[in-house]
Amino acid sequence: GVQTCALPIGFLLPYSRTQESEADHLGLIFMAMAGYDPYEATAFWKRMAVSGGATPPEFLSTHPSYDTRIENITNWLPEAMKYYKK
Repeated sequence: GVQTCALPIGFLLPYSRTQESEADHLGLIFMAMAGYDPYEATAFWKRMAVSGGATPPEFLSTHPSYDTRIENITNWLPEAMKYYKK
């Protein structure tokens, strides 16, 4: 019924998006430590947004939207650059 549907949307989906964002953040740091330019991450997600096709609204998804991911990564770039070694 309605109660069983509310739990995944109201609790599990935001939790999953938070985990995905944490994974993006750590991935960006590890990418920089491995010698990959962190700025390439935003370019990657911009390409995904263009070629990814239709996506559900973020509140119905287990993943952050492309726009949210790009915004988060842009905000994390100064931190990631501290680990980047060319």
